[in-house]
Amino acid sequence: MRIGLVPVLGLVLIVAGCNYPPIAEQVSPQPATTIAGEAVSEADIAAETAQLRTVLIQEVPEHTPRTVEADRAWLARTRSAIGKARLTVLNPQLLVVVDRNPTVQQAAIVLARPDGQWEVIGGSKVSTGQAGRRGYFITPTGVFRHSSAILDYRALGTFNENHIRGLGLKGMRVWDFGWQIGQKGWLPEYELGEMRLQMHATDPEYLEQRLGRPASEGCIRIPASMNRFLDVHGILDADYEQASRSDDRFSALLLPDRTPAKLAGDALVVIDSSDDR
Repeated sequence: MRIGLVPVLGLVLIVAGCNYPPIAEQVSPQPATTIAGEAVSEADIAAETAQLRTVLIQEVPEHTPRTVEADRAWLARTRSAIGKARLTVLNPQLLVVVDRNPTVQQAAIVLARPDGQWEVIGGSKVSTGQAGRRGYFITPTGVFRHSSAILDYRALGTFNENHIRGLGLKGMRVWDFGWQIGQKGWLPEYELGEMRLQMHATDPEYLEQRLGRPASEGCIRIPASMNRFLDVHGILDADYEQASRSDDRFSALLLPDRTPAKLAGDALVVIDSSDDR
């Protein structure tokens, strides 16, 4: 594994979610112990970030335009979230960062470094938890680890009673961050409850066009093209790639045609730029 985030004892992570996992016995992962990955040269870092940036523009038609000013603010909030979670970046790594601000609703892939400049690679629109609807949780802020303690799964592409494919087309990846605690957005006092935090695609015909506004039950909805990009390049699969060497469940889940990034990480960061006000 190439990534290391060091947790401080006593760290508590609070997250939310929307869908139940296929295996009820799965439990939420605990913060990982210190893991020191292989060193990545500056030349390799520069080459991979440039390639990922180019490929993202080509493969994710829904990518969002970036500005230097916006990226600077985005990176500052990401650093702050990592600091508040009392985690330390040990090696250069990729993070997926989501801004739940109702007026933003975007995700970005960020290159984080122990020392030196952080960079935004690119991103897309998302939908996070919607307030005011029964059963819908608010996607909370924090740092959430994608650990091999829980096995992801893939969408079956089946329709629900409303003729909606809630997880997207068959084969779309569902990143599962486990049972967590989130705010009940339909209650006046936003009471807490246990939910499932996941990141996944959504119905391509009816719901994908609504990305960019809060709409989920607490999970993070992403475009199918971004789902594929994260999946093919293993952006959050550092732990999974390691597990796949000795566990057939992970090698079966991961795409056979994948090209995992050398800078792959294991951390999802949720921020809220509306908190700046």
